[in-house]
Amino acid sequence: MKIIIFPNMKKPEAAETLVNTAEMLIKRGAEVFCPLGISGKINLPGVTFTDTNSLKADFIIAVGGDGTILKSCRKASADGTPLLGINTGRLGFMASAERTELHLLEKLFTGDFTIENRMMLKAEIFRDRDLIFSSAALNEITISTIYSKIADFEVSIDSGKVSSVRADGIVIATPTGSTAYALACGGPIVEPGCKSIQVTPLCPHSLFSRTMIFSDDREITVTCPRGSNDNTQIFVSTDGREQKPFYAKDYLKIKKSKETLRLIDIKGNTFFNAVNEKLMRSIK
Repeated sequence: MKIIIFPNMKKPEAAETLVNTAEMLIKRGAEVFCPLGISGKINLPGVTFTDTNSLKADFIIAVGGDGTILKSCRKASADGTPLLGINTGRLGFMASAERTELHLLEKLFTGDFTIENRMMLKAEIFRDRDLIFSSAALNEITISTIYSKIADFEVSIDSGKVSSVRADGIVIATPTGSTAYALACGGPIVEPGCKSIQVTPLCPHSLFSRTMIFSDDREITVTCPRGSNDNTQIFVSTDGREQKPFYAKDYLKIKKSKETLRLIDIKGNTFFNAVNEKLMRSIK
């Protein structure tokens, strides 16, 4: 069995968790690989440090927080490799295990786990009918201003206009992303298995602007009549990455990606447990 571990060494307890995880997996006979970039930062006997881009594995383990899972998602979704998150961060909403629960990794060898196919979104920016940017997102795609400047955004569904929004921006989220940035913007919590796309205004200049939820087979187009100008700068990002400038004649197309993330659940009912233990706990 080949297993790739992607750690976020900036997270507290990540180094210790990485060592303990690698030792446990090696004792069970797995071949363990880590990115070359951390080879000089930690001593891991038995671990192979290599360029993981072209390496095919049976499992990928992300050691860190939700951001680490989002980074690991790119390779996992492209290869179709199941991904397991071990939380060493603060929230770790998508993680299946905490750093104190490494004994649960035994289930990778017994097959006692489930895999959730998490929907992803594909974002494309067109300029003068030319595709200039394309990227996939597990959580959300955001088009927004900087420095809290208000702009006018138009949202169309399958070429039919459905909304004009004056706001700081718009967050277009998957069900997985409903508990991330979209939730902070006032959007609802959506069960990951729901087939939907969520559109939430970011700080709307209106008393009545609310989240809209569409079927996952819809294509969403967002435009901004003024776009980036001398007074307002607008950018598109996917899962908080790739700040791409957006101009008046540009249009952003968003639809369900052909790729999905195969997310491992080794405890059962992970999503609802996380809602209760992590989100609800924070408001008590």
